[in-house]
Amino acid sequence: MPLPVKRCSVLAFVFACLALTSSIAIAAAEWQVIKINGHDYLSVDNISKFYGLPAEVVPSGAKIQTDTTDHPLEFVGGSREAIINGARSWLCFPVIEQEGKSFVSRTDVPNVGKAQTVVLDPGHGGHDKGQVSRYGAEKDFALDVARKLRPILQAKGLRVIMTREGDYFVPLEVRAKIANAARNSIFVSIHFNATNDDPNATGFEIFSFTPRGAPSTSDGGVTASSVNMQPGSSVDAQSLALSACIYHSLLGQLREYDRGIKRARFAVLRLTKVPAVLIEGGFLTERGESKLISNKDWRAKLAGAIGMGIENYQALPIKKQPPMLVADYRRETKSAPAEPVAQEGGVKEADASLLELVGRSAFLPPQQKSSPAQQSSLESAPIVP
Repeated sequence: MPLPVKRCSVLAFVFACLALTSSIAIAAAEWQVIKINGHDYLSVDNISKFYGLPAEVVPSGAKIQTDTTDHPLEFVGGSREAIINGARSWLCFPVIEQEGKSFVSRTDVPNVGKAQTVVLDPGHGGHDKGQVSRYGAEKDFALDVARKLRPILQAKGLRVIMTREGDYFVPLEVRAKIANAARNSIFVSIHFNATNDDPNATGFEIFSFTPRGAPSTSDGGVTASSVNMQPGSSVDAQSLALSACIYHSLLGQLREYDRGIKRARFAVLRLTKVPAVLIEGGFLTERGESKLISNKDWRAKLAGAIGMGIENYQALPIKKQPPMLVADYRRETKSAPAEPVAQEGGVKEADASLLELVGRSAFLPPQQKSSPAQQSSLESAPIVP
């Protein structure tokens, strides 16, 4: 039985890819809302006509097609997986069928707030190495991408704050606090992936916070905890739009395997009150991809692609045009991004405003903390149970 939907991502990604501007207003009369078990649904036919795009629903269990030339909107009956304008998206709730028609849960229309500051969050740091490959540690690769990305964003007129400037540990809640304190900010956390289950796993994926009442992408279905206990986010629509903009740029320029736009309750997403995403830029457990990640020129391309996605998001309320999609990026030839000089160092490099905000003690290694109990809480698992 379908469950209540609040700020879910089923159609939000469609909206984000097709008609996302701050001035969009959907006229209720244009939607044909269907009540199913007391909840609002939209037919796939209605969605297709509304946007003037061909849509297809393939039978449950069928393999979804990644070439969406004929059907830009492609859903699978009974599934949460969809391909929308060339990028994979994981829906909050599966498509349902009734009286020979397919329906998806109605969602809020995404909108874009002002993005004047970008808080870049290189994952891990210090004693927390993250994932480690034969070529190096996640903490170092993530920091290098952020350092390469910073001048790209600054050249676009954006203020950039780094949650860490060097190889030191920053607690998860401090990272979120930095983002929440910045005016008109977005939060972009940079990571690299790993798995013990499949050494051949590759590709990109991007996460925003799971809406209240919905399961995360990795969940098998709706649970009581997701419906009743887990909080949502007031900026869910903006976070999803940011995910779509960055992800289309990544796939369009680097052509890695498409693992999809997803939802999760990672701590940095849960604690952040501004539009926030977490990028997984490939697998350090796959030999070929880990070697690619270790290449500084490839990391510069990754930084450039993230930067273009952020620029695309920032421009939406200004240009009042739909964002660029995977196919758009692949049609254009992009120049290589400029590579900044990477500065080495520790706490002394931290932005002075960060030290004022959270205090120097927040950046000290764990052995210098005065409270072991506090240290334990700061190193808690990033996933909310």
